[in-house]
Amino acid sequence: MSDVREHADDIHEQFSDHIDVSVDEIEDRLTTLVDEYKVPIDEARRSVTNHYLEEADLEREELAGGSSEDVRIEDVDEPEQWIDLTAKVIELWDPRSDAVAQVGLLGDPTGTIKFTKWAKSDLPALEEGGVYELRNVVTDEYQGRYSVKLNSTTVIEELDEDIEVGNDTSVVEGALVDMQSGSGLIKRCPKEDCTRVLQNGRCNEHGEVEGEFDLRIKAVVDDGIDAHEVIFDKEATEELTGLSLEEAKEMAMDALDTTIVADEIAEDIVGTYYRIEGPTFGRYVLADDVEELDGTVDAEDLLIKARSM
Repeated sequence: MSDVREHADDIHEQFSDHIDVSVDEIEDRLTTLVDEYKVPIDEARRSVTNHYLEEADLEREELAGGSSEDVRIEDVDEPEQWIDLTAKVIELWDPRSDAVAQVGLLGDPTGTIKFTKWAKSDLPALEEGGVYELRNVVTDEYQGRYSVKLNSTTVIEELDEDIEVGNDTSVVEGALVDMQSGSGLIKRCPKEDCTRVLQNGRCNEHGEVEGEFDLRIKAVVDDGIDAHEVIFDKEATEELTGLSLEEAKEMAMDALDTTIVADEIAEDIVGTYYRIEGPTFGRYVLADDVEELDGTVDAEDLLIKARSM
């Protein structure tokens, strides 16, 4: 069976209870995108899935994702995966949208993760301090931070037990030797609860959109033993560089080039030693607390060394 046919079968399984569409029809749409328009198969699948979501008047989180896998929080390293979690509610926060019933922080022995429960999912309320088995939740990612979303297909079972929550905070001390692609002034998808970074004006999920500007740094920090990938969100980037989002937008407008922002930031921070503390999500450390240390280095030499490890 071809890759296109396998993807068509998967999509058909997701939508078979919602709309009348055959596997052949789905395969034809995928084939057109892949063969005629040279769209990568993953993007073609997202595009076709979005088409049928609109036709079925469904939200992505309402779509069954097939069988879900029982995982630990530290193993969440990819968006749009359907999983089962056993976790403790560490904190509940005030929702910022009427579409959200609850939002907060879950934890298990391997770490913590943000959760969102949609208002229209009509699920029972989670209590702070409670331990739950959460079946069929979907993962999401924003600025390297993974989260899970509880939806209308999620099953919640409260457990009469307690679990110890692990500490996933990392501390990295070393030289910032490189800024990766996707740093500086970027644009994100404006759709509610998406915020994916646009590539050539396109969101992987929603297609061509008018993006919203954001600031971030994707850095490589070498501690002399390992090279660590560190993400600075807008607040951390502004604090580190002294450059606000508005100033970055003005700088790009004056130069008619958004890449000038990344170039200016790199000139200021590459080759500088930092102590960085923050949670680890997948392969990334997310910078919460940053302290500049004494000393400078030849960033190019260290980067060559880091890449050879």
